[in-house]
Amino acid sequence: MKAVAAFLDRKGGNAISKIVSMLNVLAHGVADAYCIATPNDVAVDPSLETLSTSGLRAQTALGQVFVKVFATDKPQMAKFGKSILLFDGRIYNPPVKSLEEAFPSGLQADGLSLAEYLIKKLDGCYAFILAADGKLVAGRDPLGLYPLYYGDEGGFLALASERKALWKVGIDEAKSLPPGHLLIANRYGFQTKTVKAFDGKVQPKPLGEAVEELERLLWQSMFERTDGLDRAAVAFSGGLDSSLVAFLAEKVGVKVHLIHVSLENRSETLQAEEAARMLGLPIYKFLYREEDLEHVLPKVLWCIETSEPLKTSIATPLYWTAEKAAELGFKVFFTGQGADELFGGYRRYLTIYTRFGEEQALKAITSDIMKMHEENFERDFKICSFHNIELRLPFASIPLVMFALSIPLNLKIASKDDLLRKIVLRKTAEKIGLPSKIVYRPKKAVQYATGVDKAIKKLVKRRDMSIGQFLQKSFEDLRQVLKE
Repeated sequence: MKAVAAFLDRKGGNAISKIVSMLNVLAHGVADAYCIATPNDVAVDPSLETLSTSGLRAQTALGQVFVKVFATDKPQMAKFGKSILLFDGRIYNPPVKSLEEAFPSGLQADGLSLAEYLIKKLDGCYAFILAADGKLVAGRDPLGLYPLYYGDEGGFLALASERKALWKVGIDEAKSLPPGHLLIANRYGFQTKTVKAFDGKVQPKPLGEAVEELERLLWQSMFERTDGLDRAAVAFSGGLDSSLVAFLAEKVGVKVHLIHVSLENRSETLQAEEAARMLGLPIYKFLYREEDLEHVLPKVLWCIETSEPLKTSIATPLYWTAEKAAELGFKVFFTGQGADELFGGYRRYLTIYTRFGEEQALKAITSDIMKMHEENFERDFKICSFHNIELRLPFASIPLVMFALSIPLNLKIASKDDLLRKIVLRKTAEKIGLPSKIVYRPKKAVQYATGVDKAIKKLVKRRDMSIGQFLQKSFEDLRQVLKE
């Protein structure tokens, strides 16, 4: 999987040239196939330059940049009457190998009910777009692991998995389609519809019972995300989350290789090496200098499509890690993203708890869980997509999110003196067999542990600019190149 796009020309013009333009922007790196589809025709070619579109004409068109992980992977398109469905991504549950297997036998459905069925039934990382004459129906997975943006300029509507493809066709303000939602568009306008949402109804639960349930859910998620996989890379800090992901993946039979990146002379690198030894797993260590940061920042901004300082400082180590994973030949890349939101890992949750009480702390955690797609998942997916590797997030499964939303705060933060936090996750990791020294290691955010946050501040200080001003100028320069 890699990228998708769609274009609806409400004035009846031909959408094909716009789709080609969007695919040119999305086609960074090498792909296995490029696809353009209309309700009546499909064109597929290994090269975008030789993809023949001379016979295609429609006011509604779809596009895909496709990269395979497994030898059996192929572009997923299906005809339904006068409509065509483009699906990109990975289904984890139910365990199916193709889009056709995901549909119940004899399914007869119109476009809207078919789209609703996909979101209600499939746990995975995916987006899909269904096109008919003058109509589009699009959706994304309920957790928002696969990014999908849209924009409406009156005369046309466009969708894409990266904002830059929408910028290319003249949409400056691209909006993120909420997870578990549908976008339904025709020549007259569009609307969004909620299909699957999560509530935060809390149920009191003993710690021992919660540990048993969380252990089962973690194994289930890892089994689903490693089905058919023989080797994978794990972004590794040596902390609880990345260590638990690596430990579980190795236990289900995957050949795990740890990848650690940092600026030079950081104590956290020694911590990662020690954790790798305790886990008995091979580790690749890549250390960067502050001058390397200046060269990589434009690439990071291009990937994440924002100049927000916090997102940039978090994205930079991930960019380096994904880049090295791709260079080493890995196709699948695991991270521990999502654990801190689900289980109260951030220090600010404890601060809110201490100052404003349990209810406000739980509200902050729930709010962050609901925003994980925009704050984390979209950013990380686009970085990995840029490097043609598939991101998999074991903590981001629907059952795990529902579990995390249902447990009370005392299973995440034991008390106002709990500096470690994530109590139920730590107890579960200990029960599973993760070494205690790793289980009870304090949390340190990646941008601080790697030294990237401090290095960016030093970089912009030499230019007598604020971080925001520096990143915004760099970002606007990139957008200007796209318009030329």
